[in-house]
Amino acid sequence: MNSPSIERLRALCGSPRDGALLRFSLGNALLAAGRAGEAAAELRRATGFDPDYSAAWKLLGRALVEAGDRLQARSAWNEGIAAATRAGDVQARKEMQVFLRRLDKQGDDALST
Repeated sequence: MNSPSIERLRALCGSPRDGALLRFSLGNALLAAGRAGEAAAELRRATGFDPDYSAAWKLLGRALVEAGDRLQARSAWNEGIAAATRAGDVQARKEMQVFLRRLDKQGDDALST
């Protein structure tokens, strides 16, 4: 089932208003609706529009964890840390570093599932 906000956001995709912020907003709404796989796809599009959008990388990692893809989450957070460093977004960099440490504590076995 699609929520009205998801449908409104989807309607703007491909329009002149399409961009990183729209795709981030759509990914966030999809993740909140429990649709992690779809959210990850939209968040990847957001980072395609703006590779330095650290908030999109951070949320992409979370969506990937919720979708069960911890290895790709690790990759997204590493990319996000690099993006945050380039953009001077210290808080986002620190948060993603914490998320990576949590994955490390779960061990390599947890990452391959």
